[in-house]
Amino acid sequence: MFIENFRRIGCGLVALVVSSGYASGVPDDCTQLIVGIAPDWNSMRGQIQLFERVPGGKWEAASSPWPVLFGKHGLAWGSGLAGQDESGLRKTERDGRAPAGVFRIGKIYTYDSHLPPGADFPFHQVTTADAWIDDVKSRDYNRFVTIPDPANPPPWFEKQKMRHNDFAYRWLVEIRHNSDPPVPDAGSAIFFHIRRGISRPSAGCTTMAEPDLVKIITWMRAARHPCYVLLPASEYEKKWQSWHLPPPASWKTEH
Repeated sequence: MFIENFRRIGCGLVALVVSSGYASGVPDDCTQLIVGIAPDWNSMRGQIQLFERVPGGKWEAASSPWPVLFGKHGLAWGSGLAGQDESGLRKTERDGRAPAGVFRIGKIYTYDSHLPPGADFPFHQVTTADAWIDDVKSRDYNRFVTIPDPANPPPWFEKQKMRHNDFAYRWLVEIRHNSDPPVPDAGSAIFFHIRRGISRPSAGCTTMAEPDLVKIITWMRAARHPCYVLLPASEYEKKWQSWHLPPPASWKTEH
């Protein structure tokens, strides 16, 4: 069982003294951290937990963990604040894997005109003119774009438009994988979004029940520079100190 396996990594929330001047991993300015753990590289299931700290302080749990789904084929190393220099399987376009590493959080994209009560984070209300480009040959690959005339869209638009009136995309929280700058075929359009079912993984995003996603949205604050770390449990055990992560913990699910 995942929880039992993860317990072997550590025993409780141990204090971590965060140093300044990080060379890799979680940067100094990140004081909100979303921690995703998968049992192994090929797991489509895992858990997320929220952590926070004061600048220069220790990570403290800000939530209990909850279940999430990753890519249908598991995880592969992505490109963000950390992970891009690791050896091993790399994230590619349409590989069905979620990117592993440490990533900034970008904007929230939503069908709604406002965020849930209590939320305060940059967002964009998705229109019928908006698209996210996953064409590896496009100069706008892995970019948000807006076309000038949605009544007369270009041929590529139908497959890459963002407004589908699909419940799973009501809230899209950008995970900034392969963003600075995008590398063709290294993976695009990586988000947190609502799961389609308890056993239906994504093509590479991290998905969850809507109340859990809303929990993230209402918790994040731009001034705290939230980040996301996603790793298999064995890699987390190896990297938590050098990447300045919360110590491995004995996670107890609230479900």
